[in-house]
Amino acid sequence: MTGPQRPDIARDLLSRVEDAREHHRKIAYLLSDTEIGMGRHRDHANAAVLRRVIADHGGWPGRSLVGVEGADAAARIALYADDLPDFQRLALRLISNAVGNGEATKQQWAHLFDRSSINSGGAQLYGTQYHLGPGGVEMLPVRDAQHLDERRANIGLPPFATAQEAVRRRHARESATGQVPDDEPAQAEPLDKAA
Repeated sequence: MTGPQRPDIARDLLSRVEDAREHHRKIAYLLSDTEIGMGRHRDHANAAVLRRVIADHGGWPGRSLVGVEGADAAARIALYADDLPDFQRLALRLISNAVGNGEATKQQWAHLFDRSSINSGGAQLYGTQYHLGPGGVEMLPVRDAQHLDERRANIGLPPFATAQEAVRRRHARESATGQVPDDEPAQAEPLDKAA
């Protein structure tokens, strides 16, 4: 396979998502209002850059344009755009088309679908979104829970219990050390491979 058409865009997206990832890793540790505001500003700026890339290239920045890692970074930027629901819905439509063209993964689409559903006040479908509650890591509401593992299997995600245990272990390490190991994903599950 040849390299991405635009490695410069890929590098920019990767750099942006790494900066944002560090902020999102710390959210669980009671950031100050100023730090939260700075992170929100970064998420908005990253979404604006991604929106410009989408406009300049006529669609989702997929694997052929920015490579596998760049496409994953683009999906994470869309996930972090929680305060921009219209942008998240646009990204969701574009990722859906990109999945059909082999330019994005079903897992990237599922994570953004779940995140958009939660952000719009609904329940998620694939069980990819969590939050910290009084008892630790808790899954956010999910529709039709009795068929969750079947839906997850259909898009290449591991059974929910396996993924939930991985998230709980990661959070326990974060709580014990105050930081996330470099080899751990920022999201509840990696976007392009099973947890």
